Amino acid sequence: MNVRVEHRGRLDEQEVAAVMTVVEAATETDRVRPLNEHVMLHLRYGGDDRAGAVLLYVGDDLAGYAHVDPTDPVEGPSGELVIHPAFRGRGHGQHLLRAVLDRAEGRLRLWAHGGHPGAEALAVSAGFTKVRSLWQMRRSLFAAIPTYELPEGVRLRTFEPGSSDEEAWVALNAKAFASHPEQGSWTLEDLKRREQEPWFDPAGFFLAERRAGSGDDPAAGDRLAGFHWTKVHGDGGHGHEPIGEVYVVGVDPAEQGNGLGKSLTLAGLSHLRARGLAQAMLYVDESNTAAIRLYEKLGFARWDVDVMYRK
Repeated sequence: MNVRVEHRGRLDEQEVAAVMTVVEAATETDRVRPLNEHVMLHLRYGGDDRAGAVLLYVGDDLAGYAHVDPTDPVEGPSGELVIHPAFRGRGHGQHLLRAVLDRAEGRLRLWAHGGHPGAEALAVSAGFTKVRSLWQMRRSLFAAIPTYELPEGVRLRTFEPGSSDEEAWVALNAKAFASHPEQGSWTLEDLKRREQEPWFDPAGFFLAERRAGSGDDPAAGDRLAGFHWTKVHGDGGHGHEPIGEVYVVGVDPAEQGNGLGKSLTLAGLSHLRARGLAQAMLYVDESNTAAIRLYEKLGFARWDVDVMYRK
């Protein structure tokens, strides 16, 4: 049967629908979504015009999809790929990966979600090495959640869409994650895209605000000191119970060391439990041992892992 590869910039509606069919089939089989949130948003709304898609067809059927993203001029492009379960075991993954490598001129970082052994075998066979691991950690929300106390001069409120909170949050996020390869580069457009998502709920988006005159500068006005953005995943049609997520916790570097990050995390967990959820999850880099220790003290344990390979 004829196998062909087609390169695209932005996909049309029919192509997006075909890709989503492949993604849902892979999710059903592997019990983990093969594409991260950034790629899923790109599929739905478009994104960086430099990003591209690679489509693998077997006859008239879309058998595989890859996203190639020029995210980092130093580290090189990153990619994610998925093969429909009905077309696995026939070398199509290698065929698609070769096409992606050609597009990326042989330099690529490749994410594999859930530590899937097939993904690892494909990466190793193509000469990739493991360079980064992102842990998924979980904890029961039936277990006790410690009480928290905010630092003096700090109050907690919720995010207001369409207000000055948007630009203030983008600025603080960039400051809090200045050394983070993905999170720190979020723009106002990235924030507004997520505000359009069905899961977005400002009632679960907490802002810690240092009140005017309560910091080192008595003349300063109110300013954001930190935030905890929670997220609730639905059942997704795959039989999973809804689960809460510690989506992003960020603290102004000037506020570090005063317990604000821990207090914000606990405030978000209390909110998720109040919604009747049984579990909470989060993602953290394996190399961020300080954060892992904090989350373990708060009752989280490693559940799964996403792995980045590089060639």
